[in-house]
Amino acid sequence: MNSTKGSLIVEAMTGVEIPWVKGLASMFYMVSPTDSSYRTVEEVPQFYRKAWPYFLLFILIENILLWVERKPLMRVNDGLTSLAHGLFQECGRLVFRGGEHALYVYIYDNFHIVDLRWESPVTWYIAAIGVDFCYYWVHRASHEVHILWAQHQVHHSSEDYNLAVGLRQSVLQGWCGFIFYLPMAFFVPPAQFLTHQQFNLLYQFWIHTETVKSLGPLEWLLNTPKHHRVHHGSVLYCLDKNYGGFLIVWDRLFGTFQEEKEKQEIIYGLVKHEPSFNPLYLQVFYNKNVLEKVRRMERWQDKVGAIVKGPSWLPGKPWTGADEDKIDVKSRIKYDVKLATWLNVYIVVHFALITVGFQELALRYVSMSPLTVLMCVCYILGALTILGMLLDADVRAPFWEVARCVLLLLLVHRCADALRDPILSPSLMTTIYLTSATFWTLRCLLGLKHIPHHRIG
Repeated sequence: MNSTKGSLIVEAMTGVEIPWVKGLASMFYMVSPTDSSYRTVEEVPQFYRKAWPYFLLFILIENILLWVERKPLMRVNDGLTSLAHGLFQECGRLVFRGGEHALYVYIYDNFHIVDLRWESPVTWYIAAIGVDFCYYWVHRASHEVHILWAQHQVHHSSEDYNLAVGLRQSVLQGWCGFIFYLPMAFFVPPAQFLTHQQFNLLYQFWIHTETVKSLGPLEWLLNTPKHHRVHHGSVLYCLDKNYGGFLIVWDRLFGTFQEEKEKQEIIYGLVKHEPSFNPLYLQVFYNKNVLEKVRRMERWQDKVGAIVKGPSWLPGKPWTGADEDKIDVKSRIKYDVKLATWLNVYIVVHFALITVGFQELALRYVSMSPLTVLMCVCYILGALTILGMLLDADVRAPFWEVARCVLLLLLVHRCADALRDPILSPSLMTTIYLTSATFWTLRCLLGLKHIPHHRIG
């Protein structure tokens, strides 16, 4: 059956436009080499950025299933923090504009030793397997090299395990790990590499769930929720296991595979959990831990080891540390901050507005100057950070929220005439942010800076 007839049949059966069907298929790596091979880097679509509607759809479906099973739903504070990290990563991509891949393109253009045809299915499959193989080593290094773990730990910072956690990514990890992919530049065209790097990341989204228990025989070949739950555990038997992207075979080959122990509860999160919903803080705080470990070491060799060896390494011990020195988390009360319903609604609404603002930026950033893009990105990151402070009931948050709302009012007033066909009208934005700024200003003036809350954990 050719792809055209197949597409017509799928469309007839589902009643859905083919782009939507293809978008869903890409989330599970169920894509055709014919439909996803590109000649140049410029032709490669932004698959990940276009997948946000699917991310939100699957998060909704997951919570419906949890509700049906009468299990706890995604927490607002933890879920929004995960989504904020996803926006952090996307903002980084807008600023870097693919700069982390420039060296790959340069090596291929000047030094590649094999000419693989870009349209060949063979090239497509070589790229798919090559990207996943390199990802295994990127991921393994991110757990076994302390300074790389300082960036990757963001992904493990949630004490929950749900689809939103799949979006909790580091801004800097792409720059730290790109070197592991460079050997592919000697034979895999850049367009194929970039395509499969996105597909690999998209596949890993859906394995962050407890609603899928097992996939039977597929567990031998594919990375699945069952395998990845182990990877996110802070229980001793889970540490430094199951690094694969969409294949689990690399873990089986290189001795890092661990089967899930169904009778033993998995405790998620960092071994030493950092209690915060502030996304900026969670992105950077662990670097201080690396510096403190370096300072504690007396010999220069050990200072280097504190940077390049595992987080649990100690002088005279194995690279990743000895099990007897590691913390085995048996149980833990999750960090939680119970806020008033009105404040949770406020935070969700403003998070949605920030997301709309990011969407506006993503649609227009190519025609904007790098400085303007950087300023917009700084606002988005700052706004998400302030919402995180509100989720933490930080006493400083009301003052910063006033400043943020006033700044947005000034920006809307200044840019209203230049913004063509905005997603939200400037008048609506002005009303919302003027009301918000007035509300928080009055609270501060009346001495109501304290945010009523109940802290747990």
